[in-house]
Amino acid sequence: MKTTRKPDSLLPLPTAMFHILTALADDELHGYAIMQDVAGRTNGKVKMSPGTLYGAIRRMLELGLIVEAAERPDPESDHERRRYYRMTAFGRQVAVAESTRLLALVNQAKQIGWVG
Repeated sequence: MKTTRKPDSLLPLPTAMFHILTALADDELHGYAIMQDVAGRTNGKVKMSPGTLYGAIRRMLELGLIVEAAERPDPESDHERRRYYRMTAFGRQVAVAESTRLLALVNQAKQIGWVG
């Protein structure tokens, strides 16, 4: 999906979407693997339910942040119903814009002594 929207137009990005984009930053993953990645990156502090995950994935597909991969990495050893997702260039732009926004917030918190 080609878009002419600016990445900032989607900010602030819902937390679930940011976690999904982070999980897809380096690899194509299926839903359960995304949930595992998020849990691992957050030391178990964030556990996405299937409803949250797939609701966010559906919206991200509509927004053009991710796409369903055309092929599964290893069709021989993978379940045929599994869907793999990858981040689009627009999705990466939105993730970078959100990271920049979050960093500015953290810097403000540091300036007033809330973060060491």
